[in-house]
Amino acid sequence: MTGAAALLRQRLRRDGLQLVLWVGGVAALTFGTFAGVADTFGTEQERAALVAVALANPVILVFRGLPSGTGEGAFLIFLSLPFLVLLVALMSAFLAVRHTRGDEEVGRTELVGSTPAGRWAPFWATVAHGAIANVAAGAAAAAALIAAGQDAAGSALAGAAIAGAGTVFLGVGLLAAQLVRSARAANSISVGVIVGSFVVAGVGNAVGTPSDDLTRMESSWLAWLSPFAWAENTRPLSDDDPGPLLLSTAVAALLVGAAALVQARRDVGEGALAERAGRARAGRVLSSMPGLVWRLSAGSILAWAVGAAVVGALSATLGSLVAQVGTDNPQIAAILERLAAEGSIDQGVLVTFFVMVGVLAACFGVQTIMRARQEEVHGTAESTLATPVARAAWLRAFLSVAGAGILLVCAAAVGGACLALAITGGSSSLASDALVTGAGQAVAASVFVAAAALVFVIVPRATILLGWGIVVAAAALALFGTIFGLPTEVVAISPFAATPVPGPDDVDPNGLWWMLPSAAAGAAASLALMRRRELAAGG
Repeated sequence: MTGAAALLRQRLRRDGLQLVLWVGGVAALTFGTFAGVADTFGTEQERAALVAVALANPVILVFRGLPSGTGEGAFLIFLSLPFLVLLVALMSAFLAVRHTRGDEEVGRTELVGSTPAGRWAPFWATVAHGAIANVAAGAAAAAALIAAGQDAAGSALAGAAIAGAGTVFLGVGLLAAQLVRSARAANSISVGVIVGSFVVAGVGNAVGTPSDDLTRMESSWLAWLSPFAWAENTRPLSDDDPGPLLLSTAVAALLVGAAALVQARRDVGEGALAERAGRARAGRVLSSMPGLVWRLSAGSILAWAVGAAVVGALSATLGSLVAQVGTDNPQIAAILERLAAEGSIDQGVLVTFFVMVGVLAACFGVQTIMRARQEEVHGTAESTLATPVARAAWLRAFLSVAGAGILLVCAAAVGGACLALAITGGSSSLASDALVTGAGQAVAASVFVAAAALVFVIVPRATILLGWGIVVAAAALALFGTIFGLPTEVVAISPFAATPVPGPDDVDPNGLWWMLPSAAAGAAASLALMRRRELAAGG
């Protein structure tokens, strides 16, 4: 294990800045949520009113957490815990893939394996590295809660719940890296599992059982299939139940063990899942640069589109669930009547869910631009540009596929919503609302593609960090801006919050006037600058 210890020290130095940013983001989100709660929901009556509305409108629970009371600490956990777990889950999965399959792709793992450190040093160094990162993130969240004046024991349990869930997704990343031959595919699998777990926990909480006084929700059996729900059901700063942490620990150990078992039985550079043999001759599609990029991105487009279709279907069906909940509880029925007087509940549910569609589409678009950076780092871009393909045409192919993929992802969401409406007999007007909202989110996602392309051209080595960073920051602003007490004008800076919104009689174009020109100008500028840029092959 001496080799693993030396490798771990090297990786901690190498990833120092990234870990500081991830852990600092967890602490900032925790303390920022507290500040927003103190300003906006300073009294128990205000907190109780919001919890009652959340229990009456299950869509809120899909994008928040599990209500456990109206105390300040419990309310803070309700608003922030799922997103803290989401941050740590992404950090853990990316870390696992980067230091296993990623290093294997570029040859580092084989070099280390040829030394006295042996083949297993990188694997166990990654496990230790991920565990340290998760403990640091959990400790940062706990420290932020204590600094906010919350109970030390409950704060520590919240940190442990975050770290435990993150360790589960560390195991997911490790296992995904053993199954496929590329870091790109492993990251896609990991993100799919994370997003799926987030949605399963949210829907499982939404269909749970509310308390008679509308201050708590008991998760349904569905939620217990997700590590997000295990963290939430520890109910920090309320019941303080450490029991669900045993689930996180057991599943994390099982996943790490499975990953180790697969590694012991495969060759370096190979994956446990056999790849389909390619054709002897390339088809016509591969004779063009856009066709090549489309072929490289086809699997990702399918995965993101399937996820968007599921979200779209949920957006059109949970509205009826809201009404069903109201029939079982008179207090909820009264709240629903008040909400209905302010606007269509079904419409509000659909618009809220399509924010997630916009995030999924933006993730695909940014991922496609990152693929251009990976082609550059791995040297394949140089081979391509040695042909008559010009630099601008090469980048234009990635931009074109990113735009087409965004349209397909949003169209899949609209199709899922329309199919769900047809099956459930929902209002036909919601289909047009889904079309308007989906189109708006496609425009918002295009803004991120243009921004990522500019970063790729101007600061290529920061493409991955800034590419994901702007998506995460914009999503956090759209989802948490009002909780932080930020003005509506500030929240609207996020493209996800500036999309056209269908109303009872017309459509509010919102920020469409600036998003369309920004996306077009950013794409044009990146193409113009690419003509003069030299290749930057460094990692």
